Formats: sequence, C-alpha cells, structure tokens
Amino acid sequence: MKEKPKYNMAQSLGFMLKKARAHHRVIPFLCLGISVTSAGIYLLELFISPAVLDRIETGAPLGSLLLTLGLFLGGLYVLNWLGGYFEKQAFYLYTALRCEIADDIRFKAMTTSYPNTTDPHAVNLRNLAHEATAGSSRATEQVWRSGAELLTNLICFCIYLALLSNLHWLMIVLVLATSLICFFLNNRIYAWVNSHRHEEAKSWTEQQYIRAKCESPAMAKDIHVFGLKNWLIGIFDRAIDKDRQYVRKREKHFLKARFSDLVFSLLRNSAAYAYLVWLTLENGLSAAEFLLYFSAVTGFATWITGILGKVTDLRRCCFEISNVREYIDLGEPFRFDSGEPVPPSDSYELRLENVTFSYPGSDKPVISDMNLTLRAGEKLALVGLNGAGKTTLVRLLCGFYDPDRGRVLLNGRDIRDFDRREYYRLFSAVFQDYSLLDVTVGENVSQQTHGADTGRINAALDSAGLTEAVNDLPDGIHTHVGRNVFPDGVLFSGGQTQRLMLARALYKNGPILILDEPTAALDPIAENSIYMKYRDMTRDKTSLFISHRLASTRFCDRIIFLSDGIIAEEGTHDELMSKNGQYARLFEVQSQYYREGTKI
Repeated sequence: MKEKPKYNMAQSLGFMLKKARAHHRVIPFLCLGISVTSAGIYLLELFISPAVLDRIETGAPLGSLLLTLGLFLGGLYVLNWLGGYFEKQAFYLYTALRCEIADDIRFKAMTTSYPNTTDPHAVNLRNLAHEATAGSSRATEQVWRSGAELLTNLICFCIYLALLSNLHWLMIVLVLATSLICFFLNNRIYAWVNSHRHEEAKSWTEQQYIRAKCESPAMAKDIHVFGLKNWLIGIFDRAIDKDRQYVRKREKHFLKARFSDLVFSLLRNSAAYAYLVWLTLENGLSAAEFLLYFSAVTGFATWITGILGKVTDLRRCCFEISNVREYIDLGEPFRFDSGEPVPPSDSYELRLENVTFSYPGSDKPVISDMNLTLRAGEKLALVGLNGAGKTTLVRLLCGFYDPDRGRVLLNGRDIRDFDRREYYRLFSAVFQDYSLLDVTVGENVSQQTHGADTGRINAALDSAGLTEAVNDLPDGIHTHVGRNVFPDGVLFSGGQTQRLMLARALYKNGPILILDEPTAALDPIAENSIYMKYRDMTRDKTSLFISHRLASTRFCDRIIFLSDGIIAEEGTHDELMSKNGQYARLFEVQSQYYREGTKI
C-alpha cells in the first residue's frame, strides 16, 4: 500500500511559500513573470505564421507584411529577454532557498535527540529529506518550476479553448478524449516505474558501496593479502546485472508509453486534418485560418497533457516536501529549550535508580533494575565481558537515552527535567566511535575554527602523550589530519588517533569525564602510563572508565563488574581479588599473558 504523506499538497505548498516569504519573497512573482512571458511566447509563435500567410493571401503591401513580421519578432525578442531575465534571477533564488532548507535539515540532524539518530523511521525520514534537497532537479527547487509551468499551461489552455470554440464541439471532445486517454495510460506506466524505483535505488546503492570499498585505503590491504579482487568484481557484476534487468523492464514500459502516444496522436491529427480540409472545401476556410486551427488543435492536446502532467509533478514534489517538513517537525523525546537549566555546582553526582533499559525493537533488557551511584569526585571503573551492558550504561548516564523504567539523577534531580544540551556540557568523553575530521590537529582538539586556546591545546596534547608526535609534524598543531580533503594531511595510527581524542576530551575539561575504551589501540604499558596521568589530572572530577584490561583500572576508587546487565561484583581491585569471583578469574586470565616466560 502506498504510504500517505503526513502533509497534503496545499500544506506542502504553503510550507514552501512561507519559506520564500521569510527570505526570498520575490520568488512567487518571478514564477508568475516566467509563466506569463512563456505563455506570451507560445501564443506569438502560434499566430505569427497564420498572420504572415494572411498578409500574403490578401495581397498586402510589402511594408505591411514587414511591419507585421517585425511586430511579432520584436514581441518574441522582448518576451524571450524578459523570460530569460526572470529565469536567471529565479535560478539563484531557487537554489538559495533549497540550500537554506538543506541547512534546516542538517541543523535538525545535528540537534535532534539522540534516539532520533538511531530510530529507523527517523533515519529514513532524514534520508528522504536530504534526497529532496540533493540538487536542482529535486522537489524543494523543482516545485517552483513545476508551478510556473502549470500556470503557463493553464493560460495557454484557456486561450486555445477560446480559439477552438469556433470549431465543432466534437473536435474539442476528440482532442480532450485522446489527450486524457494518453495521459492516463502513460500515468499507469510511470506509476509502475515509480513503484519499482527501489529496485534501481538498491542496485545503485550496492554499486556505490562496492565501488567505495574497492577504492578505500583500508580495504586495499585486505584486497592484496586475501586476493579479494575477483570476489569484489563478482559482487559488483551481480549488482550491475540487477540494474540491467531493471532497465530492460523499465524500457519495455516506456516503449508502450511512446507507442500509445504515437497511435492517439495519429488519430487526433488525422481527424483534425480531415475536418479542417472539409471546412476549407465547404466553407472556404482560408489557408491562414487552416494553419491557425490545425496548430491550435495539436497544441491544445499539449496543454491538456501538460496540465495533468504538471499537477502530477507538483503532487510528487509535495510528497517529497512533506518528508522534509515531517523530519524538521519530528518530535523530540528530550527537553531542550523548555528544560530547566542545570544548577551550577562544584561537583556532580550521577545515580541510576531502579533503571531498566531495552533498545527499540528488542524485548530483552540490556540493563535490568540497576541501582548505581557515581559519587562526586569519584573515579569509577566499569569492567566486564562484551555484551555486559557497559557502553549502554554510559549512554544512559550521558543522557543519550532515557530508561524504560527508573530514573537517572544528577545531584538528586531527574535529568529529564533539564535542558538536555546543558546537561551534555557537563561531560568530557571519549567514545568507541569517535569523530575525527579532516581539519587541523588543533581544530580536532579544540573543536573550534576560531578563538581556540593554543596553550590549552598543547597542554591537552601533552597529557595525552602526543606532544612529541605533533612537534615532528610539518606545521605542528596546524597540520591537517587525513587526506580526503587535504593532500598534505597526515595519517595517524590507531593509537595516535585515540590519543588525539583523549586530548579533545581533556581540552573541553568538563566536570564529568567518561572514557569508553579510550585506549583499546594502545599497548598495555602506554595505556598504564596514560591512566596514571588521568589519576593526577582528574583529582577533582567525577570520572567513569571502561576498559577490557582490568589492570589499567586499578587506580580507580571503585570497580564495578557487570554481567548480563546487572552489577555482579563491586569493590576496589584488592577487594574483588580477595573475593576470588568473576573479576579475579578474568584478571588471572589476562595477567598470564604479560608474565615473563608464560607459554600460550
């Protein structure tokens, strides 16, 4: 079943008009100017040949003939100049408005609640909204052109209808009937093509994905070592074959559309030609009148199908614009501006109170009825096997998700009461998935293009153990990172990249520090060195550390061992070792790999 858009055609057009009034209120008038000048050009072209032929038939003087021709040509020149001027002005404004709407979508994507960034419905809406602004042929720009062309068709239809009213009414009925039949036959064919667009999109997505993988530096190593060339070529050929099959089916349908156009156009033109010949023989229709009426009959069909086609185009555009508006208006599960400001404090305590949480679409809780307090100024370590719920717990504490049951409290207050953006400002964090951009080292640390504190950048880099590596770069902290944008960019190793992300967290200097596997790419000695620095640097901060290497968290005040979404064990390193439980057994397994002379 075809999905019904949330906003109807009138609401979508009203949305675009409102956007235009805000910054580009001249756009509707330019559309009107384009429509009127285009209709004027079509009408002058309709009448010029019959008018010249009439002067020749009546034996008008050469001067009169030249004057008639000059007036028509002059009118065409003026209208073409005006139409070109309007279209040129409109082109820039259409593009500017489309880009502004694209900015609105990007702003929504960057500021929306975190659950909206992972929810499949919201993600699909975001992708559809981006598609509607992806180019000049997309809905947010094409809607103005389709509207102007529809108005042109309506003007010409009315004038042609008035002209044809001098002929027999059956001729008008014939033109209307053949035009409508052609339109609806073609519409069914194009509806099939539109309903199967997902086949083309899927094939294109597969091709783009494989092409990107084949050309990526990360994949190059695997291609050479594992000999993946033939395998990847086979996958790409399979995607190409799917595309070929779809194009073959699509072109068969297009062929049917062209054939139906040919048959009904031949029928209409033959009937019009015969009728006008009869009028000429019976009623003495002049050659100029014959030419005028025959051109009007064939053109009348064009305006009918044009009106129906442009209405269809407008409906398609409005459907896509509805997706844009629906995404921009997407509801927020979190409070932002309507939330209370976070009260200032010298220290912050986080607490989970009877918290249970499951990811959308899953019935199994990741966190089950958990009570946990991260005390102000405490260094707490979270450890456990993969899938124990460590990262999910961090996401709940950071306010990326709200629990299904229970509460997350900040200094005793439910975080749902606060402006969530203000709440996020409390955290300095390094997550497993980090955002390294192709900008300078300093900009990656400070997350600022202007006004960054160079001294703080250098101090953060030093604390993260990157000073020596950065000093060896051609331009120090002004050296570009990555080569997707800048050919002279440097490529950091995995360990260096993690250190850079650590430096960014230290630069922000939030009162709560969250480190989710921040040193996974470092060797144990380097990891231990960094954590010892954290012990000194985070003396007055509330800190939470996640690590698979249990030895690296020994400096923490307390260690929580998670298992299947619950707190299985809790205490200091020595206390947990003395219990000889899961923590002690896992520590023993890990520590044997670092003992001298141990055989694996």
